[in-house]
Formats: sequence, structure tokens, C-alpha cells
Amino acid sequence: MEVWERRRHSFSGRKQSSPDSSPIGNAPVHDWHSEKMAEKGFFDDGTMTYFWRAHTLTVLVVMIGFLLYEAVISPADEDVVDNIKRGLVAILSAFVLLGVTVTPDGPFKRPHPALWRFTFICSIVYELCLIFALYQSVTGIRKLLKHIDPNLGEALEEKDYGGNCRIYDHEAPDDPYHNVWDKLDLFVPLHFFGWWLKTLLLRDWWLCWVISIMFEILEYTLEHQLPNFSECWWDHWIMDALVCNGLGIYFGLLTLNYFTMKVYHWRGLWNIPTYRGKLRRIIAQFGPYTWVDFDWQPLSSLRRWFYMLAIIAIFLLAELNTFYLKYVLWIPPGHWVNLIRLLFILPWGAVALRETFQYLDDPDCVKFGRQSWLFLAIVATELLVVLKFGWETVTIPFPRANESDIERKRELWTQVKAIETKLSPSESSFFPQFFFNVNTPFRNSENKDSKED
Repeated sequence: MEVWERRRHSFSGRKQSSPDSSPIGNAPVHDWHSEKMAEKGFFDDGTMTYFWRAHTLTVLVVMIGFLLYEAVISPADEDVVDNIKRGLVAILSAFVLLGVTVTPDGPFKRPHPALWRFTFICSIVYELCLIFALYQSVTGIRKLLKHIDPNLGEALEEKDYGGNCRIYDHEAPDDPYHNVWDKLDLFVPLHFFGWWLKTLLLRDWWLCWVISIMFEILEYTLEHQLPNFSECWWDHWIMDALVCNGLGIYFGLLTLNYFTMKVYHWRGLWNIPTYRGKLRRIIAQFGPYTWVDFDWQPLSSLRRWFYMLAIIAIFLLAELNTFYLKYVLWIPPGHWVNLIRLLFILPWGAVALRETFQYLDDPDCVKFGRQSWLFLAIVATELLVVLKFGWETVTIPFPRANESDIERKRELWTQVKAIETKLSPSESSFFPQFFFNVNTPFRNSENKDSKED
């Protein structure tokens, strides 16, 4: 009751004095005051004291120890290329270590704030690498990728999932369902588990379905540019949208329901008497500390509607970047570089959506989140990399109709124009177009009778 009174009072106050009381504003859905009080009450009872400390001096001593080993003990290496590689790895390691140590915590705290600080610093490193790539040529980038893996930088043979779309092929009696088995590759589990996790990110069933269906439509639209998008109709709508994506969204909603109904009351490990309780507490450490349901309310205000359109567009653009980057930079779909990017995109997107929802819903939040800002920069820079290195691909025009269809339509309109020329201008404007097609035999027979007379 106290929470409801506080929210009602806050809403009524904003209606009088806040600019959000206009037709484009809306009241907050989540109780952000209680959320902030819970964050302030986040404490350690002594169970995990050592792990919750920053250990800034310990990290500094360890880093200087590694640098001391390299400067004094490690033998000199005359290989310039190897020295450059090791130096770059040392620079990135020191930067990540510094960021994990001194960067402020984000909205997520489990299993440990250092993990989320690590993903944030990695997003900075990735954005810097994308900016560096913008100043290179496509040939130079492909050669640089060979330093990561010698198998990279080779032209790919993109798999075309279209072609023979028969579900049951009677011409192959030994294996009539070979077209179905051929479509069951790495992307099937990626679709399923990917949409399970995406549902946990978006936390809204209609938003998941809109993005899922929109991406299938984009695959239809862009299949002339990427052969990988060319799929059979049943592969698009049955295997992908309905089965893989639908099951992933369903299990994601079940997981959301579990997190929503769960009571978040934490006790220290030493305060739990049974070993079973201690084990459950250790496992719960890898779950959320608190849970925030995302009630996006896209129709609640004009401002929220435009924000939702932007979220959908950015989400779809991030999905498209995955396919265009691997096609332009010649990275195989199952390569670990692609998988690592996907694994990092998930925590980046999770924090970005959490910050975005609070920015839209919390009246006291007037600053766009740092992970949201960086995620937008990453998606935009990836798009620029694709445009620069794959301009010949993204500018492939849409295919025209078949020549036979064009000739058939040309012949049809030639007949229509021939009929129109036999009518006076008033008659041509009076009769509808379909009247010409329907009454052509009658008019021809009329002309024939008049000639016979």
C-alpha cells in the first residue's frame, strides 16, 4: 500500500509540473524508488567479503610483476611480428584489467559486478577495433584476420538453402526427406537458444514476435544480396519462425515467469544451516539479485512508440550485421570469432536494454546509460564497416521480373491500348478497365456481324 501511494503521489505531481504530463508522456511502471533502496541495501554479511573487495593494490602489484618479468627475466626476441603481437596483447590486457578494477558497477550485480565490468570494457575494446578497421582496406583487414587464425581471409562458399523446396522428394526414394535433413545445421540450435536468451533480454512476448517475423521478412527482402538468406518457404516460416524461434520464445517466457514469481530474499552462506540450502544459495549466486519486468507500453505515448520503433530497428540491424560482417570479411559461420561476438553481444544487449527501460520509465533517470550508448556506437560502426567493405554487395539492385512475365504483360497492355483506340475519348473515360476485357468477345462479334451485313 505504501508503494502504491508513493507511485500515485509521484504521478499526480508530475501531471502538474513535469513536461512528461503532455500527450507524449507516461507514468512509470516500475517502482524505481524501492529498486534504488534495494541497491543501497546490497551488503555482504561476511560470507564473501574477500571476493567483494576491489583489491586495487593487489591487481596493481600483479600487473607490475608481469611487466617486471617481461623487462628483466624474459629473453629478448628479435621477431618483430611476434613482438608486436605480444605487445598488443599486453596493452589490451592492461586496459581490461584497469577497467575491471576501477570502472563503476552497472545495473547487474550477479554473479559478480566484476563480470559485468569486464564485458563493458570488452565492448570498448571491440568498438576501438571497429574504428581501426574503418581506416583499413578490405584486403588489409582480411590479412590481419590471418594473424588471429591462418584459416581466415579465404573466400567463402555461402550455402544456398533455397533451390529444391520439396519436403518429400519422390525422386529420391532412398531418402525422400533429404531436403529437410540438409537444413538441420548449426543455425537450428542457434535459433532456438538465441531466441530463448533474446526473450530474457527483451522480456516481452509481442516484441519478440515482431522482431522474429520482421527478420524473416528481411531475409526474404535481402536474399538477392546474401545467398545465405535464400531459404524455402517452410524453412522461413515453419522451421525458423514457428519451431525454433517459437519454442525459444516459449521457454524464454517460462523462464521469465519463474524469475518474476521468485521471492528474492538473500541470506549469507554461513547463516544457512543445511548443506542443501548452502548448495542452492551457491547456485542462486548465478541468478539475478532482483528482477525488473519490462512493461514497454508502446501505445502509452507517442514518445514511447517512437522509442520502441528505434529499439526494433537497432535490434534487427544488429542481427543483419552478424551475417553481413561474416560475408564481407570472409569469416565462416561456425568459426569461434563469430561465436565470441555473439556471446558478447548478449550481455551488452542485456545491460543496454535494462538501462534503456529505466531511461524511459524512471522519471529521475535523465542520463542515457553508458552501455546503451556504447551498444549503439557498436551497431552503427559495424554498419559502416559493412558499407565500406561490402558496398558492391549492399548495392546489388532488386531482381527484375522474368522476361516471360514482362512479355506477357506487354502483350496484355498492347491489347488494352488497341481496344481503347477504337473508343471515343468520352467512352474511354466512362467505361472501367475491366469492361474492356469482359466485353471484348462481344465487341468482336458485333464487328463481325456488321461486316457481314
